[in-house]
Amino acid sequence: MSDVKKVVLAYSGGLDTSVILKWLQETYNCEVVAFAADLGLGEELVGVREKALKTGASTVYIEDLQEEFTRDYIFPMFRANAVYEGTYLLGTSIARPLIAKRQIEIAAKEGADAVAHGATGKGNDQVRFELSFLALNPGIKIIAPWRDPKWDLVSRTKMIDYAEKHGIPVPVTAEKPYSSDRNLLHISFEGGILEDPWSEPDEDMFVMSVSPEKAPDTPTYIEIDFKEGDPVAIDGQELSPAKLLARLNELGGANGIGRVDLVENRYVGMKSRGVYETPGGTILLAARRAVESLTLDREVMRFKDEMMPKYASLVYNGYWFAPEREILQTAIDETQKTVTGTVRMKLYKGNCIVVGRKSPNSLYREDMATFEEDSVYHQADAEGFIRLNALRLRVQAGNRGGSHGS
Repeated sequence: MSDVKKVVLAYSGGLDTSVILKWLQETYNCEVVAFAADLGLGEELVGVREKALKTGASTVYIEDLQEEFTRDYIFPMFRANAVYEGTYLLGTSIARPLIAKRQIEIAAKEGADAVAHGATGKGNDQVRFELSFLALNPGIKIIAPWRDPKWDLVSRTKMIDYAEKHGIPVPVTAEKPYSSDRNLLHISFEGGILEDPWSEPDEDMFVMSVSPEKAPDTPTYIEIDFKEGDPVAIDGQELSPAKLLARLNELGGANGIGRVDLVENRYVGMKSRGVYETPGGTILLAARRAVESLTLDREVMRFKDEMMPKYASLVYNGYWFAPEREILQTAIDETQKTVTGTVRMKLYKGNCIVVGRKSPNSLYREDMATFEEDSVYHQADAEGFIRLNALRLRVQAGNRGGSHGS
């Protein structure tokens, strides 16, 4: 690594990446290009360009990637109904491959020979970033300061001292007793006071949602239109992918929807406790499954449900650009060609309840499903179906000493 000439750093403007920017220059005597991806950070990126330049960046890229993020990453993942370990909607996981992809593209444009990130050696993000880097440019050099033997800034106090020594502005606000990461899909909270899985999070921690107790006493009804697996409109108003998700975040957050408190298994081997807010994604998942319930064949739904845990693990573990994820995506997207329709949702005090669904591609037949008299389903046919499916059970019972019957 001693011959690194130019590095593209994933930069947020916070204490960690600001210190890393200067540390890279000092340690490797190299040029540093700062890249900040706006995936829904909004005001958090105000002043980032100026700070990066003052800290020593030769060039600063700040790019609004919200539409690409939603259209090409979130929506494909949601077509798979991906949920990690039954609860986590993968808000942080799905953001990393896009940031990494853009870093590699900027590195090519700038003639950089290295990329860097601020992820620690204990977390999943180091894996997600670096697997993506190497999938897109196998020859790129990767600098991960937290794993670098030259890195000795192992406490917040040391980092603040380093920042003050080099004239890097240090926020005067009180330190949050946890770490957080935000994008258009969610916000996550980890570490600090949350490391005790018995401790309930403080209410003032939450950003995107009110508590269910403080949500309105009157439910909110909305209708979401889907076309070939993706949402395209809310209450009849067509919206771009990012604007649609932002609107669902507003509606869900106002009704206390999308809070999750879980202990998950990190890819690196340890368990960690995380608290997440994913209001729009929670609504979207419930609505998608509702329109799929009308439009997907039973065995296709079963196939999708069997593939979902594998797909979710691939995203969580950082294999977005791996061939197996792309193969799964191709199969999943094929199932979505008929997933067109409208779902009516009731949002109320932390709950998103499906109360109606319709589709021009519906496989639901009221004349077959009715409990009233019908002329299209012969109930006597069920007897042979049951006896054939029970055959192996009857044989097994006979081997245990029961009667085979006839």
